[in-house]
Amino acid sequence: MNERDKFERAALVDFHCHLDLYPDHQAAIARCEREAVYTLAVTTTPKAWARNHELASHTKFVRAALGLHPQLVESRATELALWKELVGETRYVGEVGLDSGPRYYRSLDTQKQVFGEILDRCGELRDRILTIHSVRSVTAVIDMVEARLPRSHGKVVMHWFTGSAPELRRAIDLGFYFSVNHMMLDGEKRRAFVAAIPLDRLLTETDGPFTQISGRPSQPADVSLAVVELARLHKIEAPAMARRITANLRSLIG
Repeated sequence: MNERDKFERAALVDFHCHLDLYPDHQAAIARCEREAVYTLAVTTTPKAWARNHELASHTKFVRAALGLHPQLVESRATELALWKELVGETRYVGEVGLDSGPRYYRSLDTQKQVFGEILDRCGELRDRILTIHSVRSVTAVIDMVEARLPRSHGKVVMHWFTGSAPELRRAIDLGFYFSVNHMMLDGEKRRAFVAAIPLDRLLTETDGPFTQISGRPSQPADVSLAVVELARLHKIEAPAMARRITANLRSLIG
């Protein structure tokens, strides 16, 4: 069975979740299996890859992504060599990208160097799927992807996208996908922004455990809340929206 077939019957998709940051990593993966939520387990450093890959490789519903988080680049840039060694083992790359928020701005030049080398290597391998962080750096991320990852050489999913309307249009024109969590649908302004994303480019995410539901960390199955809100936004039934998102995932990985 190929990757596309494995995702064929998914009802829910969490395309960005830090499963290894829950108190019990194995239990978090088991819950994804039990609840049949197709989950991309992103990592923040290459050193976290081995355990994530080991646990996910025996599952139907979980895949591990190889990451080097921009917020950790200042202290972990030396792990880029390890990232390059490991990237041949997976199609999925993340969490990677740029962050020019106040806490991380001083490492932005190093972040750009690391992200550029990641994009170059993904372009060489040609079939990688990246989930990308872009806090206060959307234009820089788009510029770098456009320059260093040809559209035919990889696919991009913008995680928790918070750019401007022009940046959104540019990302859409470049073929990017967008993973949406329930916090992105909180408030009319945010909902209107998400409504501008084409239906065939939508995925769902939790970014758990960094988001919360009713005072507890989000779980992958909580993407159902985003599905319901997206369905309301587009005036369709929630099951139809879930099927749409599953179809988008199939298209992404196909």
